[in-house]
Amino acid sequence: MKFLFIVQGEGRGHLTQAITLEEMLLRNGHEVVEVLVGKSSSRTLPGFFNRNIHAPVKRFISPNFQPTADNKRADLKKSFAYNLLRFPEYFRSMCYINQRIKETGAEVVINFYELLTGLTYALFRPSIPYVCIGHQYLFLHQDFDFPDKSSIQLWMLRFFTRMTALRSSKKLALSFKEMDQDDEQHIVAVPPLIRQEVTAIQAEEGNYIHGYMVNAGFSDSVEQFHAMYPEVPLKFFWDKADAEEVTRIDETLSYHQIDDLKFLNGMAGCRAYATTAGFESICEAMYLGKPVLMVPAHIEQDCNAYDAMKAGAGIVSDSFNLKSLLRFAGSYSPNRNFVRWVRSSERRIIIELEKLAASQSAVNSIPTFTNYLPI
Repeated sequence: MKFLFIVQGEGRGHLTQAITLEEMLLRNGHEVVEVLVGKSSSRTLPGFFNRNIHAPVKRFISPNFQPTADNKRADLKKSFAYNLLRFPEYFRSMCYINQRIKETGAEVVINFYELLTGLTYALFRPSIPYVCIGHQYLFLHQDFDFPDKSSIQLWMLRFFTRMTALRSSKKLALSFKEMDQDDEQHIVAVPPLIRQEVTAIQAEEGNYIHGYMVNAGFSDSVEQFHAMYPEVPLKFFWDKADAEEVTRIDETLSYHQIDDLKFLNGMAGCRAYATTAGFESICEAMYLGKPVLMVPAHIEQDCNAYDAMKAGAGIVSDSFNLKSLLRFAGSYSPNRNFVRWVRSSERRIIIELEKLAASQSAVNSIPTFTNYLPI
């Protein structure tokens, strides 16, 4: 089967998921003909993605969140106004996505939580079926348990998630644990897409705290901790566009531009991990047996963090309270069931995609009345 990927380019999670799924499909005799990645003025496409993806990569302008003034959380009102004004650009992107669906020869489209994919299918109704994949689709599952947060923000999150999946054939919800299938919403819970590099690396316990922050404003709380405990080594990764490859504050605190190999090696050798609660890196930390401090940057990450906390990943805070993380690390016990669940990922996901492909082939082979008309 020939697959076309459409990937939301915000953060690193969807990008690493796309790399991992492409590797799975290639191992099972399938092909990814092209990868379309949404871009914005505030984010650059990390170099590791272009180095590791095999299919041709093309970019399009896509909606994105705008940060608050302190560059910590996402400002939903500001984001809505900003993206509404840019709708003409997004409409051109939808035309482009529709064109690529037709011209690549893809038989199945896989959407990694890109809003414009759902809107393209709603407006242009391409005939090629598509599957949505991401942790966010658990938010539509009848059994998902939400944190005690603003009901308006939770409604907006679920609405946004539905928009990314308009007219989709199936939703593969990446989950920390096994869950029943939700037939009404066409949701199948599957294990996280964790890269082979993570499953193959040997984890060791070092003396430093490893970290990742989507919004650089969180560096304030990191530096407050560092001022009080300068003896604790801190190695943080960020997406700060105007920063050097390495910003070294002193011997025990440094910030690094996101680099997949360096990030993974840092994760494997750390004592504990602090993050702005992106799903992908939490899964990597859980797999490697690292305790996690989760500092959500928006409502989606609030839900990620709450779900991960219930799965035993770590603790949740509204700031990079690294003292609490070190205290939690002293009593942390890794979730071994999670490791077994992850190891079944390829088998479960490929089965679901091949079932869709088989059903589509069956539909296409059904004879119509015109097949029997005399020539």
